[in-house]
Amino acid sequence: MTGAAFAALLEAEGYDFFTGVPCSMIASLIATLETHPRLPYVPAVREDVAVGLAAGAWLAGRRPMVLMQNSGLGTSLNALVSLSLMYRLPALLLVTWRGHGGKDAPEHLLMGEISPRLLEMIRIPHRILSARTVADDIAWGRSESERLSQPVALLLPPGVLETGTAEAAGGRGAVAGRGAVAGRGAAEGEPSEYRNRGRLSEPLSADRTPTPSISRFEALRAAVAALTAEPVVHANGYICRESFSVKDRMENFYMIGSMGMASAIGLGVALAAPDRPTVVFDGDGNLLMSLGILPMIGGGPVMGRGRPGNLVHVVFDNALYGSTGNQASPSRAVGLHHVARAAGYERATAVAAADELRATVATALAGGGPSFILARVTGEEQPAPRIPYPPEEIRERFRSCFRGSASPRKTLP
Repeated sequence: MTGAAFAALLEAEGYDFFTGVPCSMIASLIATLETHPRLPYVPAVREDVAVGLAAGAWLAGRRPMVLMQNSGLGTSLNALVSLSLMYRLPALLLVTWRGHGGKDAPEHLLMGEISPRLLEMIRIPHRILSARTVADDIAWGRSESERLSQPVALLLPPGVLETGTAEAAGGRGAVAGRGAVAGRGAAEGEPSEYRNRGRLSEPLSADRTPTPSISRFEALRAAVAALTAEPVVHANGYICRESFSVKDRMENFYMIGSMGMASAIGLGVALAAPDRPTVVFDGDGNLLMSLGILPMIGGGPVMGRGRPGNLVHVVFDNALYGSTGNQASPSRAVGLHHVARAAGYERATAVAAADELRATVATALAGGGPSFILARVTGEEQPAPRIPYPPEEIRERFRSCFRGSASPRKTLP
């Protein structure tokens, strides 16, 4: 079967958001998605990041599919268990079966042997695709994931899908020619503060990282004061708990597990709901666990399209791992806003005062992003209760904010 025919079957079942990490066994499918006028494809830096993107897209009303090689099951295991399965978030996983039948390069053999058992162990139902039953298997995947409200998997063995290169299928060359991502010129693609500067190493100002002067709780109170009805995805740990103590909101998605996934979930929400600002309340330790998300956001996540101007990424940086005993974080010697700027965010700044943070968040919510705001805070912690809602209630409260939208299937930016 060709990648185009496979994509048509997926579209017929309502799948409208695709993300993943490439495998040569699905090169023809990815080539089709890269230039498809209706089916957006977001190349992910890791499979767990793709799982996070799919989670955010589903929460905002999309029907997502995650593409990965079976080696990616290992990479995405925690995200699947403590995000997708814990919150009961539907998604269809297309997992290529390298090492099938014990015939492959050495690095694929063990994973090929254990892939079906690994899916069974984490309680993800699966089917093995065959050329004869592809349409029925995709329909089963959609109905079963929605019936169970969780991910299900389709294992793809060799010989079912054409494996032609992306270039042969008209993929990457076509993307470059469209001018929105690969073919984007410097004046269009670089953050505005770098345009006509000659070198990306020359920011408009010295922009030093400020010295912390307020606690994270005070900073959260300032950031929340700038909000109205924007969805906010929270990193796990004390950021969740302190934000809940500041103000519990229906629009808050509280992360309990899956450290490092808040930015990926937030990006999924921002792409699926482009007409409204999406906010991520992140932590330095969380962001450092998934630093590859920065060029995904800043470089234009959807193949052939622009950057998410509605995304506001706020990182509360105390240079500590607070929830585990205040161990030092690598951010203590790094200005993460400099990293975000180099990765292509339209705006990236660092603040350390409450009034400045509130004003900066309010400005970012007006659009023109993606925006990155580094809030430097002290290591002081406010006693805060655990989130009292079970995961499925957190999910439903947050998802209810997207119901009744005027254009829930609007084309992604």
